[in-house]
Amino acid sequence: MTDKPKAIDNKKQTAFSREVGAKLTRKLKAQRHNNYGVWFGLGMMGLIGWSVVIPTLLGVVIGIWLDKHFGARHSWTLTLMIIGLTIGCWSAWQWVFKEDKAMRDEQEDRDE
Repeated sequence: MTDKPKAIDNKKQTAFSREVGAKLTRKLKAQRHNNYGVWFGLGMMGLIGWSVVIPTLLGVVIGIWLDKHFGARHSWTLTLMIIGLTIGCWSAWQWVFKEDKAMRDEQEDRDE
């Protein structure tokens, strides 16, 4: 009935602590990997699509208004639609590039 722990118990406790630490590390890694699921991917596809569509439609609406009020030799609608499409594609490309870089940096951090 002594309260002193045995030397063998200390070794077991150390091994137990290491095992708990390893399981916790694996669990945290798994949680980080699960952040990017199917719904996340579908949501990002929608976000990229809207980032192209909105500037394009905005260019079309402004172009139609300009064509009605200030007729010109060239179509404002077509011109602003192309400009809106270009801006939308550039914006989507920048966003995808930034997300790709963030995912690569996160992967490098996990690998270290």
